[in-house]
Amino acid sequence: MCPNCQGERLKEASRAITVLDKRLPEIVNLTLEEIACWLQAVRASLTQNEHALCDVYLLDMETKLRRIQKLGLSYLTLNRSMISLSNGEAQRLHLASLLDATLSGLLYILDEPTIGLHPKDTDDIVEILKDMRDLGNTVLVIEHDAGVLQQVDHLVDIGPKAGIHGGRIVAQGSFAEVLKCKNSATAYAMQHLTRKVQAYRKPSSYIQITNACRHNLQHVDVQLPIHLLCGICGVSGSGKSTLVFDVLAKGNKQTEVNRVEGLAQFDQMICIDQQPPIRMKRSNIATFTNLANPLRKVYAKTKQAKVWGFTDTYFSFNSKKGRCEHCEGMGTIKSHMLFFQDQEVICPQCHGKQFQEQILRVTYQGYSIHEVLQLSVEEAITVFKEEKEIQKILRLLEHIGLGYVKLNQSLTTLSQGEAQRLKLARELLQTKGKHNLYLLDEPTIGLHMQDVENFIKLLQDLVEEGHSILVIEHNEQLLAACDYLIELGPQGGVHGGQLIAQGSPLALLHQNESVIAPYLKRFIKD
Repeated sequence: MCPNCQGERLKEASRAITVLDKRLPEIVNLTLEEIACWLQAVRASLTQNEHALCDVYLLDMETKLRRIQKLGLSYLTLNRSMISLSNGEAQRLHLASLLDATLSGLLYILDEPTIGLHPKDTDDIVEILKDMRDLGNTVLVIEHDAGVLQQVDHLVDIGPKAGIHGGRIVAQGSFAEVLKCKNSATAYAMQHLTRKVQAYRKPSSYIQITNACRHNLQHVDVQLPIHLLCGICGVSGSGKSTLVFDVLAKGNKQTEVNRVEGLAQFDQMICIDQQPPIRMKRSNIATFTNLANPLRKVYAKTKQAKVWGFTDTYFSFNSKKGRCEHCEGMGTIKSHMLFFQDQEVICPQCHGKQFQEQILRVTYQGYSIHEVLQLSVEEAITVFKEEKEIQKILRLLEHIGLGYVKLNQSLTTLSQGEAQRLKLARELLQTKGKHNLYLLDEPTIGLHMQDVENFIKLLQDLVEEGHSILVIEHNEQLLAACDYLIELGPQGGVHGGQLIAQGSPLALLHQNESVIAPYLKRFIKD
């Protein structure tokens, strides 16, 4: 800590100024709720002349606070670092300046505004969207959330599937009208994915967490059951990620606080968090999953490659032996503009094909290596149906809901949910061990309900193989499929960090303290 300012960042003179006995370094450590009360007191204490000077600033602060508080973030402090916010908190903060505007005659286009939000927070977002509509605006929302879809005025369903199998409007109209469409994957999911109460697995053992008090956790003691699918739920900012990734994943068993016992029974602990995978421009789906290696071997085994002496190295755009050296295998080159931003243009030598011309003459099933990399996962499954090693990787990618992505798609273009599921796929392909502990953080982000169901099957298969899964999640569909739920809350920030409910999804329906229980009813049939 700085010895001069003691961490308050400002010069001595700036630190000394007070307004109603509060210094600025003290104000930024207050919650937004406390600041709102302080502003009311400041307004009440001003003289007429002071009002004339300060009204515009007070109004500006009060407006901003009201917007943020309306989205349930009154527990945040002004000095809270953005990187410490949960996904849901960051999403709501981003929306705060937009969703409370009083303009009319506008077209708002929102791309999955409920990502990372608890269903309770989603309901608040929907009410704000309706208020924006009622002001005379048009609100266009791209969304997968079942709770949002049920409340829209007009629903357009695009499909019927993803990638080359999609791109058509299969249904539109009111929600009730779309439900009648036989070709709609959304209609099918809404009508058939409510699951009957299942025979929940029983834990064979537990991980014991004692006195968890990191960040906003309030000295939580909890037993995490293993050898089953366990969901960690709760409103945004309630301490879920802190409990799993900052306490459990650290595995500290030597101290009295944040103590974790029981990890020795696992062969490996695998954390799949929301951090992006490698963000190098050359990294793509094929290279990240190691699919590129068997692809190159297949081409090296062709008759043409053997005649010309091309080994598998020649079919890598990272190798000088076969790549286009003008663009160094990128397919594009940067055009440096003296007074303007640099522009990327297609390589004039290989025309974006990345490889030397002779390499492109080698084909498999009529496809050059460049053309294969342009295929989606689903298309590649058909082309390489005789190649077991390639099939294994492609089938897994399809199973986790990535069948529509292209093999050469850059990792920099993936959403958070896509990136996390891709990391999980790579771990499943590389990881060995009979009993592993998988820690997942909202893996269903960006998935349609039908894709969520496929992903649930993958998780259930992992449990059947002997692994244990702890998944932080807001998605009611996945939570309803869990064997056991642990819910933190009741709210976020300083009002959260407590264990408020635990048990099977059916058991939570009968626990009054549970916040998620009313939303689980959508997907559980007693």
